[in-house]
Amino acid sequence: MLLSDINIRDPFVLVHDGTYYLYGTRGATCWGEANGFDVYTSTDLENWSEPHVCFHNDGSFWATKNYWAPEVYAWRGAFYMFASFKKDDMCRGTAILKADNPLGPFEPHSEGPVTPHHWECLDGTFYVDKEGMPWMVFCHEWVQAIDGEIWAMRLSEDLSAPAGPPRLLFTASEAEWIVPGRQVLGRPSFVTDGPFMWRTEDGTLLMLWAAFSKDGYTQGLAVSTNGEITGEFKQTEPLFHRDGGHGMIFRTLEGKLMMTLHSPNTHLEERPYFFPVVEEGSLLKRA
Repeated sequence: MLLSDINIRDPFVLVHDGTYYLYGTRGATCWGEANGFDVYTSTDLENWSEPHVCFHNDGSFWATKNYWAPEVYAWRGAFYMFASFKKDDMCRGTAILKADNPLGPFEPHSEGPVTPHHWECLDGTFYVDKEGMPWMVFCHEWVQAIDGEIWAMRLSEDLSAPAGPPRLLFTASEAEWIVPGRQVLGRPSFVTDGPFMWRTEDGTLLMLWAAFSKDGYTQGLAVSTNGEITGEFKQTEPLFHRDGGHGMIFRTLEGKLMMTLHSPNTHLEERPYFFPVVEEGSLLKRA
């Protein structure tokens, strides 16, 4: 199938053993009841396999709805999926699943969400610091925080649980380009979505994240002032304004930097969109 045939949100690409593995939020079940995730494979980023179910809730998994933003990483000889889930009597949170193969099947690894259980959270992403310590970066959602927040939290070596308290990195309203959304408790809300960490060749640590600007869903970019997750993150010019976001960066089989995000941000019309990027100084720019 062609890339244009794939209806997913929050695309994520794992490059492994000469193959691209594309994961994402199923478009059809994004906003309601859901039961799993698919993966698509390719060797050229244009022609893709039919969807292969890489995680399926057989009825024993705790979450029943809003299966969002699966990201898969190789770590210590296995593959770990970070994904967000919801149940009516539980806060939304990111849980971690594990498999021996990028195709799955992924099985629950953490005991429920690893994000704070009393927070509405989403979009956990994996990060390894300069000392080789694992972290998760995630959003404290605007539905509860109002001014959406992005936090970082150390993880245990086996990625099964938190290994320290979360640390606030920034709030959505710090970006000059952001526009407010609906009112929550009489206050304008600001969205934070889809953090993803990228270190440039000169050692700069960048964070991709998404929110809303006057042009619609927008792919933002922030820079750590000390080159680490412990730094202050300064907002820069967004990478993509045209109603698209929740992006990530990967290196193609030819060694080029590529970005993927979903666009447009419209139910059942979302598609993965790919475009080349380059490192220009300490920042990323569209090629």
